Amino acid sequence: MQTQAALPFHIALAGPTACGKTAAALEIARRWDVEIISVDSALVYRGMDIGTAKPSAAEQAAVVHHLIDIRDPLQAYSAADFVRDATVLIHAIHARGKLPLLVGGTMLYFKALAEGLDDMPPADAQVREAIAQEAATLGWPAMHALLATADPVTAQRLAPADSQRVQRALEVYRVSGLPLSHFHAAKRDRSAVGNSLLVSLEPTERAWLHARIAQRFEAMLADHFLDEVQRLRARGDLHADLPSMRCVGYRQAWEALEGLWPMAELRDRGVFATRQLAKRQITWLRSMPQRQIVASDSPAALDQVLQHVHAALQNNPLAQP
Repeated sequence: MQTQAALPFHIALAGPTACGKTAAALEIARRWDVEIISVDSALVYRGMDIGTAKPSAAEQAAVVHHLIDIRDPLQAYSAADFVRDATVLIHAIHARGKLPLLVGGTMLYFKALAEGLDDMPPADAQVREAIAQEAATLGWPAMHALLATADPVTAQRLAPADSQRVQRALEVYRVSGLPLSHFHAAKRDRSAVGNSLLVSLEPTERAWLHARIAQRFEAMLADHFLDEVQRLRARGDLHADLPSMRCVGYRQAWEALEGLWPMAELRDRGVFATRQLAKRQITWLRSMPQRQIVASDSPAALDQVLQHVHAALQNNPLAQP
């Protein structure tokens, strides 16, 4: 693994989808001179606004946002890309005398930035295509069974239907001859972490989050989310196996528009998939013991987030640019 220089002080605000991160980030921005770095693997894509709950034009005008609308949906954007881009931005924002504020729910990005990246092999388009063709014949549960033979540790933590991650794990094994778990278990260089504050918005009651997820998805549908997906399909160069179209909501809408199941099921399928995403996000967060937890369903949640930021800026000598 490559060593990188320690990062300047920055604030990170993480949490599952629909937990209130955007509102909290904008309140932080009203009180301190920050620039926001999006930590979201879906917000990087242009033309994917409604289904990603992308910050509005007014919200983006109120405070500088980075890593939004930087890729076409046909292009990939990896954790390595994020670490590279975020590292440059954190240094640049700090040099401008401002506070870098990282906000989002792609926990792999947070973890990769904090702990560094393992030297696993890069994507191999030919191997990936071969795996996709096998899956088209055998099905993803059968591919998961193959993974369980090659890399039982990784297979145990992946659902058989999690095609994107199963495909990547098989790709790594076939390219390198080593299981993905080998790379994840490698000793990481934490010298790049620098001094930072990670605030995590986590609900104490799942029912609260589930209600917000349902409300958000229903609002997206009312805001013509299906029209957005239809426009993406009409381009002709996108397909359902792209990382962009695998994003929660987009995958379900794409399948509904293809007639794979009744359109009347879209709301329930989209809400269920988003709940599953939130569950995975919370599991990731629990692997980050350095986080400061704020109950997102508490009436005092916003005040507590602000208190954590204030304390970090007052008490940390590395916090000031």
